[in-house]
Amino acid sequence: MKYKFVPISQRKPLRWPNGKRLAVMITTNLEYWDVTKDTPKPFYPGGPGIVGGDLPGNVYDNPNWTWREYGQRVGVWRMFDIFDEFGVPSTCTMNAKIGLERRAVIDAALKRGWEIIAHNYVQTELLADYSFDENKEREVIRETLRVYREVCGKPAKGWLSSSLRCTLNTIDLIAEEGLIFTTDLLNDDQPYLVETRSGRTIVSIPYTSEVNDFTVFMRQGQDVNGAFAVFKEGFDWLYRESAVSGRFMNIGLHPHVVGQPFRIRALYDFIAYAKSFDDVWFATREEIAEWYLKNHHSHIA
Repeated sequence: MKYKFVPISQRKPLRWPNGKRLAVMITTNLEYWDVTKDTPKPFYPGGPGIVGGDLPGNVYDNPNWTWREYGQRVGVWRMFDIFDEFGVPSTCTMNAKIGLERRAVIDAALKRGWEIIAHNYVQTELLADYSFDENKEREVIRETLRVYREVCGKPAKGWLSSSLRCTLNTIDLIAEEGLIFTTDLLNDDQPYLVETRSGRTIVSIPYTSEVNDFTVFMRQGQDVNGAFAVFKEGFDWLYRESAVSGRFMNIGLHPHVVGQPFRIRALYDFIAYAKSFDDVWFATREEIAEWYLKNHHSHIA
């Protein structure tokens, strides 16, 4: 994995298609968690729980598991209703297990024509666990992509690692499988190219750990107005900068977090606000990646 260090001040202006200034990606993470894992050690749940304390992996953690399942049963449908009302697409991520265990959720996103990004096999397993076992990491990636093809009816184009815990080999491995973009790297407000050992180029289109409902609601303790203020502040500053060179903004969402009735208005109010700008592009990562592969020379030589 190699990419050039080119400060944003040393790049040519980025010009999005159709005169748009700011590309906005609203990411809905469609995820499944195993109920238990065959280990006496606590296992990584993929984000903070609603009830603290670590139970052994082989002991069922009822409040935390059913809290997450709320997102699949209720929260995601509340979010989908808002996206439908505004006519805005969500760029969705899918781990393989939700495609197998909660197919109705994935089918609803596919019916709307939304993007689905491969997102590991299950949230309770990290690619970082295989930092020193490339063959095992490749096995997990390939099995994830196999299920993706089975569920979505087409090959995946992009990848997001569970909890962003990739390895130094991950981008090389997904390039070998024919993917064209990664969203694991958190280091930019514009796309850029990553070189891989296979010679295939990967576009980096970052996710976000900060403009993210887990961070804003669960870690910072913001209420619905505080969350909207964070979303709007990020949007306003990026929009200001985009007068000179295009930017993108991502909001990371989880149905069991923002999909709660006392939090959902933050999403509703943000989309309503962003929709009032004619030169904002509600984009998918695949659209950005395919456009950038053709136009990167006019941005970073």
